[in-house]
Order: sequence, then C-alpha cells, then structure tokens
Amino acid sequence: MTGSRRDFLFASAMASLAPLHAESQMPTRLLGSTGARVSALAFGCGSRFLAYKTPEAAIPALHRALDLGVTYVDTAQGYGNGLSESWVGEALVGRRDKVFLVTKVGARDADGAARMIEGSLKRLKTDHVDLLHIHSLTSAQDLAEAEAGVLKVLYKLRDQKVARNIGITCHTNPEVLKTALERHDFNSTQMALNAGRLGMVDGMPRSFEQIALPVALKKKMGVTAMKVFAQEKLLGETSIENLVRYSMSLPVASAVCGMPKMEHIEQNIAIAKAFRPMPRIDMDKLTNQISEHKKLAIVDFFHDHQDA
Repeated sequence: MTGSRRDFLFASAMASLAPLHAESQMPTRLLGSTGARVSALAFGCGSRFLAYKTPEAAIPALHRALDLGVTYVDTAQGYGNGLSESWVGEALVGRRDKVFLVTKVGARDADGAARMIEGSLKRLKTDHVDLLHIHSLTSAQDLAEAEAGVLKVLYKLRDQKVARNIGITCHTNPEVLKTALERHDFNSTQMALNAGRLGMVDGMPRSFEQIALPVALKKKMGVTAMKVFAQEKLLGETSIENLVRYSMSLPVASAVCGMPKMEHIEQNIAIAKAFRPMPRIDMDKLTNQISEHKKLAIVDFFHDHQDA
C-alpha cells in the first residue's frame, strides 16, 4: 500500500473520531461499520484487573469506571482461567444493557471453542456478547488451525446473535494478522498499537500500525488498540498522558487499558475526557524519542507473550 493511500485511509477514518461531547463527558466513537458507539477508553479486564486480587476490590473498580462513562468492557476466558469473566459477570448484574461486552476464546478446535464459549456466557451471566474475539493470534500455523475450527463456530454464533459481532486479536505478528483480516469477514479486530511499535526494527517492519491497521480500515472493521503501555515497558519513556493520547489519536474506536488501581482509573478517564488528537508530527517525535533498543526489546517480549 502506498504512503498516500495509507494517509487517505487514516484521514478518512479520523474524520469520524472527534469527540462529540463536552470535556466533562466520555467521548464515544463508532466501532467501524458495526453501528455500535463505544467509549474511547475501554476497561481491560486482564492481568491488571486480576491484580485487584478479590472480587470485593475488583467489582467496585469496574463499577467506578462504568460510572465515569466507560462502556467498552474487555475480558477473556484466558484471563485467570475464567476468573475475570466471573468478576465481570457479577459486576454487570443490573448493568448489562449499558455495556458493550467483549470476550475472547482461546481454543482453536471447534468443539473446544464451543465448550469454552458456553462457559464464558455462564460466567458473564448473559445470553450474548457484543463482540467475540479469537484470542491472541500468533503464527501462520495458528491461523490455519483457527480457520479450520473456531472461526466456523464464530460465524455460526454470529448468525444466531449469540455473538453480535466477531473479531480477532493479535499482539505478536502484524503480518499474520494482516493475512487474517484480508481473508475473513470480521466485524472488528484488536491489535497492539502504541508509540513504541512504529517504524523499523533491525531493518524490518514490526508495526501493526503500518501493516495490519490499514487493512482493517479499508474493510471498515472496528479497531481497538491494546498494549497501550506495552505491558508497562513504555512507562518512563514519556508521560502516561502522551502514551494514551498517542493510541487514541490513531483511527481506533477505543483504547483498551488495564487499570490495576483506582487512581489509574481516575487518571486515564480524565485523560480520555480531555482528549484532543495528537498531531502526526508530535506522534512521530514521540516515537523517535524511544530508542531502537527499547523497540526491539518490546518486539522480543511480545514474540511469545501470552495474555493471562
């Protein structure tokens, strides 16, 4: 894809992302062509949610985020072997219709995926999810296994409205994600999009922003950013505000952030409510401030990192 074509896609997508509300409210954005409008900041319910240790601590934290305007809640069966889903299910009692609920399935075979999803729905105390992702695509072989099994289950569940939308996540290999997005009819995708994964590392492109994101935009998929802080590896390189603003300034519907303390919830939501797009020149400057050594370390870390 030429640079001019990529710039055109980005500019077109960005036109729909401007906050529609006053600064005191959470900005919302359309999730691609799904028709759903979601909060520009999403509550990640992975290891950082599990860091609350008990449901007595975790559930009030999620409630606080919802009360402050977060509507996109992102969990997975693989987060604590269902523990995150159980806590989310309890937290959403009486609030389910106010939330865009997302979970992920890690199994690749059809039977295993079907059983896993059935368990997810029970833990989440719901008969449907708004988005069901194939969790953590890694390699061409992994994609082939997913195509032969779990992907067929997702298509069926979407037809049955058990999953209103389907998608796939990846933080490991942008080329494999690009292939998956080109081949299949996904409504949405989630990928690693942060200030430390732009550009070349050892002469090779390693960026989801450059490789996979343009495909999702061309196909009008919803896109959510994850690994905004690169699993904390970007903290200290610049301010938290800059890292959040960078990811939110990309043509994404929402930036998924883990927030393991109440003060993180307050801080990140304040940043989201005051959001103004970061000019591209400032985004490039921010990325250039991060050393090639740091970028390579991030690539190496995520090569075999598993969400849990």
